Amino acid sequence: TIGWCRPVTTMLEFSPTHLADFDATNLLGESLGKAALAGEVIALVGDLGSGKTTMTQGIVRSLGYKSEVTSPTFSLVQEYRGGRLDVFHFDFYRVESDHELLDLGWDDYLEQGGLVIVEWPALFPHLLPEGTIWIQLTHENDGRLAKIIPGPCG
Repeated sequence: TIGWCRPVTTMLEFSPTHLADFDATNLLGESLGKAALAGEVIALVGDLGSGKTTMTQGIVRSLGYKSEVTSPTFSLVQEYRGGRLDVFHFDFYRVESDHELLDLGWDDYLEQGGLVIVEWPALFPHLLPEGTIWIQLTHENDGRLAKIIPGPCG
């Protein structure tokens, strides 16, 4: 069975943060991107519309990528190359099996030394490496709350 481990110690630490709007979500993403290190994996947990892609946009832009950053809902993975770190942005929502994810080159992406960002990570938590940084985004009455949470282990 899968239990829940303590949060990982990382340069990306932050206290639970209220995000009033799109701009605040994007700004926190920019801060995370500036602190991100090669080889890190960030798992973004949240319902539809909770700000996962918005946060990713801030992360990717802060790493120097200038073009449009979009959700990989249908492509399953978007690559953003040419910044301080290459970013590989996955959306597990439409992935149907471990096999499908591995066929996409999941292991190869993890070994490239870039930053891997995953939306809907709870669908395949066993495929995320130890040390993955889990960030939860939840709706609040007047915005969102972002916090680092324990990831699954065991």
